[in-house]
Amino acid sequence: MSPRYQVEALSRGLRLLALFSDRRGSLMLKEMAGLADLPMPTVFRLAATLEAAGYLERLDDGSYRPGLAVLTLGFAALRSHDALEAADRVLHRLATETMQTVNMGSLRGTRVLYLVRVRNDASIVTANLQVGSTLPAIHTSIGKLLLAFLDADAFAALEPQLDFTGNAGPNAVRSLDALQDHLVAIREQGYAIQNEEVAYGLRSVAAPVRGKDGGVEYAVNIAVPAAQVELAELTDRLLPPLLSTCQELSLRLESPTLR
Repeated sequence: MSPRYQVEALSRGLRLLALFSDRRGSLMLKEMAGLADLPMPTVFRLAATLEAAGYLERLDDGSYRPGLAVLTLGFAALRSHDALEAADRVLHRLATETMQTVNMGSLRGTRVLYLVRVRNDASIVTANLQVGSTLPAIHTSIGKLLLAFLDADAFAALEPQLDFTGNAGPNAVRSLDALQDHLVAIREQGYAIQNEEVAYGLRSVAAPVRGKDGGVEYAVNIAVPAAQVELAELTDRLLPPLLSTCQELSLRLESPTLR
């Protein structure tokens, strides 16, 4: 759309809302101004407007966090998403079959956005994740798989933003060269393993979900407690039903009549 049709005030307000994440649950006005590169008076007016509309909530210490109106929009977006509509029943079936936790995510910059999470009561996986959470893509099975299937230009654009210094598990990759080795192997084998890279005691295996154009748009993983599931069991027992589920999801996305 032509820039002349855009409302600058609305654009700036949305820029403020986009500052919040699971890593930045609340922000002071000064922090918002710095992160959004906007003048304090402008941020003050925008925050007041968003607060009045329910999209921001002011806390006792003067900071702001997203309001319930944002949550309502978020759930509406998720409910209307074709991929999630197609995935819900299929992923619940996979969780029941494997008696493990199942997740579906997509890539948002250098992080994985969790779109579906089916927590199985029989599993003791304790990662503090929910729908809408994000994690660094380089440490997760879903993220590494999605990075592996990016085209060269898209991956090159993300390279400068990859952070190998953050908190992670004992086996996390700590260099671009190490990550590249992982991605080559993932492309060759068609699935990704995470072995205590996100956090100690957690393992997972992820497989691709392809969209209408054949590209990898999403990934699904099965997450397990390392104390209960050996690494070999991920590929020997859990990978076959995971691959079958992802193939079914890919077909459902390609053919709306199958949803």
